[in-house]
Amino acid sequence: MKFNIPQFVMGVLNRLLDNGYEAYVVGGCIRDILLYKEPEDWDIATSALPAKVKEIFCDKKLITTGEKYGTVTVMGEEGKVEVTTFRSEGAYTDGRHPDWVSFRDSIVDDLSRRDFTINSIAWNHIKGIVDPFGGMKDLDKGIIRAVGNPQDRFSEDALRMIRAVRFASILDFAIEDETFKAIRILAGTIENISMERIREELFKLLVSPNPSYGVNLLLNTGLMKFVLPELMKTVDFPQNNPYHNMDVYKHTLCVLEKCPPLLHVRLAALFHDIGKPYCYTEDAEGIGHFYGHDEKSVEIVVRTLKRLKSSNKLIKKVSQLVEYHMKYYKENQREKIKKLIGEIGKDNIFDLLSLQKADAMCKNKPELIDNALEMVKTVEDIIRKKEPIEMKDLAINGEDLIKAGFNPGIEMGKLLNDLLETVIKSPELNNKETLLEIAVKKLK
Repeated sequence: MKFNIPQFVMGVLNRLLDNGYEAYVVGGCIRDILLYKEPEDWDIATSALPAKVKEIFCDKKLITTGEKYGTVTVMGEEGKVEVTTFRSEGAYTDGRHPDWVSFRDSIVDDLSRRDFTINSIAWNHIKGIVDPFGGMKDLDKGIIRAVGNPQDRFSEDALRMIRAVRFASILDFAIEDETFKAIRILAGTIENISMERIREELFKLLVSPNPSYGVNLLLNTGLMKFVLPELMKTVDFPQNNPYHNMDVYKHTLCVLEKCPPLLHVRLAALFHDIGKPYCYTEDAEGIGHFYGHDEKSVEIVVRTLKRLKSSNKLIKKVSQLVEYHMKYYKENQREKIKKLIGEIGKDNIFDLLSLQKADAMCKNKPELIDNALEMVKTVEDIIRKKEPIEMKDLAINGEDLIKAGFNPGIEMGKLLNDLLETVIKSPELNNKETLLEIAVKKLK
């Protein structure tokens, strides 16, 4: 197989080799090349110590924040390359960095400390592929297998358990039996890992091509009750839908799969019905309802994403989608649809529609699906025609009213809101002269 390595990466590799050191392109970038994917990051492992790497690349911009752990990043116009000295390492007690690093002379020693066989493959143009742990064979079989003893690998860094699930989800691979068993045994140790690291792996899993497979793996490995305990109540909880026999959990996974791979939309799909187990009631005829589950779901969204140390911006976007996911309107309810666009914003409305369409399809309710599809067409028509939706869309503003003799204050604010209501109902009235006439009449 031909390895098409970018010129800037080959430049770093060759300079190390020309100075008499061993050097290999290694890890995830080799895995991606073997899978015919475009690598996002480039890593080189070398026998040169960090001080020598800095000396060899003294003419380049270097980032040395990882030098303590053997890594020097070489920067260039075309990109960056992380150059790391062959090493072995201790456990990650702080959840972020190894307790100790020992530099080695052998690429095999270096590969032996890595997490999975598919990430433990190295290459250079002199020796070709170095694959001491059968990573290429596991790539062919579609298997995620820990290097060496899986319990040892996961004891060194418990985050590797979620990484196993994430790689399986992204690549549509199976987790090898012994590796799977080790995760089930050690699942609880994930609590020793910082929320920031857990969040990053979880979010990558959710935007993968097959997120439901990854979430199911979290459940089946026992990781879910430590990573996303909030979701556990939905498992086996009846969805109470005569159109299908899914429980709330399976319905959630269905919606997750049908949403676009945008983090905030996928998170909203994951949480949109999470409040249902807390809100189930039966009426006098014994028919079940989930009144207020959207509000309860928002409450759980905020609590969960804060626990995962998510940004306030992300929490707001996800909460808004979950809050409004039940707002279905028919095509002839154009006025209500405009108000919905105004409340959630033009930038967010199509994300909401994606969530609603996925939810409707997974509920398998024909009328709801028709409503969702109608809403998409209606919103597109409203935006295409530039019909007024928000206060800024009004052809008149406070300054215009003041010039016409109106006094600023609360009453003017109410008047502007009334005018917005008017043009939402009748967009053809949205011109300054007409709105001034309406304003004068309202004042009188």
